[in-house]
Amino acid sequence: MDTRTPPRFDPTRVPHLLGSFAPVTEEVDVAELEVTGEIPAALDGLYLRNGPNPRFTPIGSYLYPIDGDGMLHGVWLSEGRARYRNRFVRTPALEAEERAGRALWGGLESMIVPDAQQVGPELAGTFRDLPDINVVRHGNRVLALAESACPYRVGGGLETLGREDFGGALPAGITAHPKIDPVTGEMVVFCYALEPPYLTWSVIGRDGGVTRGPTPVDGVDEPMMVHDMALTGRYAVLVLAPAFFDLPAAMAGGSFLAWRPERGTRLVLIPRDGGPPRWAHDEAFWLWHTVNAYDDGPGEDAPVVLDFVQWSRLTVGAGPGTGEPVTGGLARARIDPVAGSMTRALLDEARVEFPRIDDRLIGRRHRHVALATSTGRTELLPGEYDAVRFHDVRTGAAQVWDAGDLSVGEPVFAPEPGTDSDGRGYWLTFATDRTDGASWFLVVPAEDPGSGPVARARIPVRVPLGLHGSWLPADGT
Repeated sequence: MDTRTPPRFDPTRVPHLLGSFAPVTEEVDVAELEVTGEIPAALDGLYLRNGPNPRFTPIGSYLYPIDGDGMLHGVWLSEGRARYRNRFVRTPALEAEERAGRALWGGLESMIVPDAQQVGPELAGTFRDLPDINVVRHGNRVLALAESACPYRVGGGLETLGREDFGGALPAGITAHPKIDPVTGEMVVFCYALEPPYLTWSVIGRDGGVTRGPTPVDGVDEPMMVHDMALTGRYAVLVLAPAFFDLPAAMAGGSFLAWRPERGTRLVLIPRDGGPPRWAHDEAFWLWHTVNAYDDGPGEDAPVVLDFVQWSRLTVGAGPGTGEPVTGGLARARIDPVAGSMTRALLDEARVEFPRIDDRLIGRRHRHVALATSTGRTELLPGEYDAVRFHDVRTGAAQVWDAGDLSVGEPVFAPEPGTDSDGRGYWLTFATDRTDGASWFLVVPAEDPGSGPVARARIPVRVPLGLHGSWLPADGT
């Protein structure tokens, strides 16, 4: 680990620290948001979103979307009214940097860590916690989630309550995309590591207690990056694209991830009853995010359907590419667990990311998928989108709401209380105007999403573009 003077690094030349991505440092409370239109009175709860937001100017390097302190942005809805609050996820590293008044840790690519004189013996030589990617509620806990580490528990006012290792049962933590089974209430999680066991999965019961501790996935003998998972009634579904961690290269100043397409992409079906995993293999492709998965029939040998956003290769942290354009779209894989094979097809070739469904359908057949997308009208950064695309996987039809000068985030579904249809409810997201930095909270009706928001709540401070969030109904469902 390198504790020397940071190498030359100019954060003013990093696009993801500028414009709509530029971090904010002030924690704000707004008791009453100005609303254009009408927030449905049935929406009673909290829309909460996480994202990377460096507290101090980064040193050494900055890699979006991995680096950056976590900042939670919340909009509370009740009786047609809205209030706003944002708070940093207060890790020991963030608090140490606040005492110093500057950044002490470098970005992941720089490998810069402070010494004992700077931060004391407990933090010296360690990497910082980065619970900046997602936020979920389960077992009466709200958790800010990191890429692959212990999450941080958050209170009702977004105050940080501390690192969560689930009573010591999951000391290595979990990744940022667990999946909660709406039928059993279980949260199925996984974790990858740089040392054996390289990939494990676990189960957390409805009450928040760990019912299956870290269980190694047989057949994984190298450190790999696996960002998301899916869940069916029978399986946890993981896609292992050929993105391998290369620490020797990173220590020598190179890329810490190596994209090795000649290795192909593997998919593993992990039986939730603890049976042996089932593998399938295909040509190389990358995915950041799954949409959903389900068992396509009864019996343990029935095929599995997985919808996801497919990319031709990994670009983040993987070094120089081939020069070929990166292609992708909304895709569907059909996996035969007996033959160990899968077929893939594109459902929609539009440039999309941040796919979401009605979370009440996780692991079951879904119909509607909302995704952030690009109109192609203006040049945007990776992770920036200017429209929302609503795809019907049953009919293949798609509606698009063009957000104009607004850069929009991940859409999150809030069901209409008392209904069980994913066509009855609202899609929620933040958006920031690229022309003046003004930020909005948007409410889009699921019954006619192409018509755009029925309500826009003006956030009087800028909300940087971030990553993932959740709708947390006031009744706890």
